[in-house]
Amino acid sequence: MQSMSDYYSAIQLRSDRWSALREATDSLGRQPTGKSAAALNKRVGELFEALAPIESYWAFPGSAAFDHLRRQFEHRSYEDLAFSVRRILRALTSGAYRRRTIPLEREEADSDELEDEALLSPEARALAKPYFEVLIVDDLSEHQERWLRNSMHSMRRSEDQFIYEPVIVRSLEDALIGILFNHNIQAIVIRPGLTLKSKNELPILKRYLNRVGDEDVDALLPEHYGPELCRLIAKVRPELDAYLITDRSVESIAGLDLGLCRRVFYNQEDFLELHLNILRGVQSRFKTPFFTALKDYSKQPTGVFHAMPISRGKSISRSHWIQDMGAFYGPNIFLAETSATSGGLDSLLEPHGPIKEAQELAARAFGAKQTFFSTNGTSTCNKIVVQALVRPGDIVLVDRDCHKSHHYGMVLAGAQVVYLDSYPLNEYSMYGAVPIREIKRQLLKLKAAGKLNRVRMLLLTNCTFDGIVYNVERAMEECLAIKRDLVFLWDEAWFAFARFGPTYRQRTAMHVAQVLRDRLREPAIAEAYAAQQESLKDKDQEAWIDARLAPPPDARVRVYATQSTHKTLTALRQGSMIHVNDQDFKGEVEQAFHEAYMTHTSTSPNYQIIASLDVGRRQVELEGFEFVQRQVEAAMSMRRAIATHPVLKKYFRVLTAGDMIPEAHRESGITSYYDPDQGWNDIWESWARDEFVLDPTRVTLAVGGTGWNGDTFKTKILMDKYGIQINKTSRNTVLFMTNIGTTRSSVAYLIEVLVQIAQDLDDLLDDASKMEKLAFERRVKNLVHDYPPLPDFSRFHDAFRTDSVTPEGDMRSAFFLSYDENNCDYFDLNDTGADERGQVSASFIIPYPPGFPILVPGQVISKEILAFMRALDVNEIHGYRPDLGLRVFTEDALARQSALAITHAAE
Repeated sequence: MQSMSDYYSAIQLRSDRWSALREATDSLGRQPTGKSAAALNKRVGELFEALAPIESYWAFPGSAAFDHLRRQFEHRSYEDLAFSVRRILRALTSGAYRRRTIPLEREEADSDELEDEALLSPEARALAKPYFEVLIVDDLSEHQERWLRNSMHSMRRSEDQFIYEPVIVRSLEDALIGILFNHNIQAIVIRPGLTLKSKNELPILKRYLNRVGDEDVDALLPEHYGPELCRLIAKVRPELDAYLITDRSVESIAGLDLGLCRRVFYNQEDFLELHLNILRGVQSRFKTPFFTALKDYSKQPTGVFHAMPISRGKSISRSHWIQDMGAFYGPNIFLAETSATSGGLDSLLEPHGPIKEAQELAARAFGAKQTFFSTNGTSTCNKIVVQALVRPGDIVLVDRDCHKSHHYGMVLAGAQVVYLDSYPLNEYSMYGAVPIREIKRQLLKLKAAGKLNRVRMLLLTNCTFDGIVYNVERAMEECLAIKRDLVFLWDEAWFAFARFGPTYRQRTAMHVAQVLRDRLREPAIAEAYAAQQESLKDKDQEAWIDARLAPPPDARVRVYATQSTHKTLTALRQGSMIHVNDQDFKGEVEQAFHEAYMTHTSTSPNYQIIASLDVGRRQVELEGFEFVQRQVEAAMSMRRAIATHPVLKKYFRVLTAGDMIPEAHRESGITSYYDPDQGWNDIWESWARDEFVLDPTRVTLAVGGTGWNGDTFKTKILMDKYGIQINKTSRNTVLFMTNIGTTRSSVAYLIEVLVQIAQDLDDLLDDASKMEKLAFERRVKNLVHDYPPLPDFSRFHDAFRTDSVTPEGDMRSAFFLSYDENNCDYFDLNDTGADERGQVSASFIIPYPPGFPILVPGQVISKEILAFMRALDVNEIHGYRPDLGLRVFTEDALARQSALAITHAAE
């Protein structure tokens, strides 16, 4: 039996303990004798003891069934015990317990019914009533607990849309463990008799309490346990419905923070009212306004005298040549394909019906004030936000290695761009993230130059492709201390899932925006700000950079996040969202945003994408917590398996937080989530404190030890040979991303493949000649040790700058100057004499990897950039023509542009 310290999560522990119990009871059921029987009896007893504290937080199999198993064991009914355990494990694995009662006695069971569960069609599964569990918190006797369960069961009605089972725990701590452990829980009923402390001492369960943060509940009076639990539930699982039953007066409850408590019941046992409220609360998350409207529309008999011959599938069903398309997709997608905005549907450009409601529900789910759907991907979302907020001449601070859509957005908006350099990871040919000191330095430089009034926006990527996550709260607080109305655009293309994990949520844009809005109202903020301003008076710029700056109480919280929903949650390709929490949106931005949205949004949006966004929102509100939890578990399992496998360690290494984040940015001191000698580190501490953290679901594997570069390993080995699909590579790494669809089986297959690759390399080297081994060692050395340094952003040429005091540049002028071929020339990368001539790029140059521009229009091509490009061994460089070379501006074009810039500056 694996040690408990081997497990990152109690969910995995529970699953494996039930599997181990099945194996042990099956063996016991075969009637062994002697020492074998004694050993099995001991093992089964230990497994029961291990499962007992875990099962108290789940409705299935439940305490009665668990006690039944123990009685079978004590009475030596080993065959019956083995049968019962097998049925429970199958039901847990297949989810059959969600759809019907699982009998444990042989005479009550149909031997084929569980096997048939896996064969149910999607249509049959869709017809079943969704199942969930309700956590009831009260210190009850066994008799009271039985009465409460029976009372709640008696409320069930045939017309109920859902079915639920109660789980009863006794204390505030047990309730917090329950909602963080049991993903089936959708509602919590808090009764007056709850206690404070849990009697459960299992370390892997107590670890869940760390996710609540530094909350001091020990000093609470008993009458405050219920309200405090409501508040804590809103903090860690805001999507859940909480109901407080209290015997206190209305007046004493009114002034307390009850979090998101859905309703307070005063000293009553009205089970029907409670039952109806529970169902109504879940229904409010279950409903999908646009998806439902589209389904209803598809069922209507409709005559199409409009665009789209494919609507209703008519152009396919009448065809003699494309019937295979209809057979492949089925009829529903064509029945739902339409250009109509009436008949119960809606317009994405001017939503007033189900799309409007779907966007409002998405705003609630993602913690935004407003949410807007996009069917053109996050590239379009980025351009919409930038165009809505940035006026020509505004200064924007931009993460240099952000997605190319931001760079093009700067061109379209006419922004003056200040590029921010991320810290480099030269050893792995990738960049990290932008340190807060670099951001503050640029803001203070602009302030000293009298340009702070022109600074409009800070644009950062969170998390980065490689999984570096910002301390969003610290970044926004410190920047607002310098520029109190700064607009923040957080590109969360790879981070849409983060809202639904308590650890992740604290580093998301929308969550922090609301935290800041609430905090800035507190009197202590004004006092802290005034005191710090006094202490920094007459201090130099370095003192401001060294200080942990406090925001002013009158700061305006203006935050936007763009998310590729389709990348990390359930949505069709290009399904994305824009989330807004901007105090000035209604008064200043709304009209401009509407125009920008109109500019970039198709007048023929894909309804299937919109419907998938609606359904994806439903999923994350009801089971996002479960799926994100499993996603993290899969990644952690992968990390542990690779770190501990003796064969894999010879050629591969999983990069840790210590590898990807410099020590100066890791205040917690945590270097790795898993250590083979010490086991798991709790990631909560680092996520609460560090400037940067590593998203554990991004597993970067160093492959230089194989002698293959990242791109070759991705295409020739993983994809062509084993059918494993990945996206991101660097010179000597590949990136594996787990998502909410990743299973333990997928992880197991990947580990098998890596082991096979390692064994093949062993065999290859065993048979290699001396020269072949030398060639292999040279390839490894080239990839692992002889890496080119990554270049920083050089500067914009003076022709595209207003002065030499601050670094902002006019990329738009450079971009359109290159439209005239007479202004451009080419030079050969191999022409080393060009290094001294200070060439200026006329286009975006984007190598894949790393996948972002290393040159932008108007940028001076430095020696470091040229050296990096010459050392690149990638197949794909957008903007570069090997037959001609780099596209640059002629000296005459730069001279004319310089003269024009001087004229504009004088005006």
